[in-house]
Amino acid sequence: MVRKLKAIEPIIAGDRSLLREILHPDKLAVDIRYSLAYASVKPQSRTLPHKLQHTEVYYIARGRGRIHIDNEIEEVTETDTIYIPPGAVQFLENTGQQNLEFLCIVDPAWQSRIETISTPTQ
Repeated sequence: MVRKLKAIEPIIAGDRSLLREILHPDKLAVDIRYSLAYASVKPQSRTLPHKLQHTEVYYIARGRGRIHIDNEIEEVTETDTIYIPPGAVQFLENTGQQNLEFLCIVDPAWQSRIETISTPTQ
């Protein structure tokens, strides 16, 4: 199976990133336990703070920004890998002039019931 990124319809994820689901065991006939998506955040924008009950890993493919995980903040750029532990409140902000693009791996696979999105009033 080969999935062409440009052929996958993008969606606006709960955290407001633009997301393309590449592999998900609930949506494709694949024998995997994780999900893989490609996301982007526009320049000078950020995702909403959120947390997952499962482990998440980001791989920065293009751009630069800052990852916020609980009380820690780190600068990130192309080829950086970010480990986000289960239950950590996190968001990613784009500090650059181009889209910040990254792979997202969630293990076990992402499902809406495992994610909590913080709203501006929370």
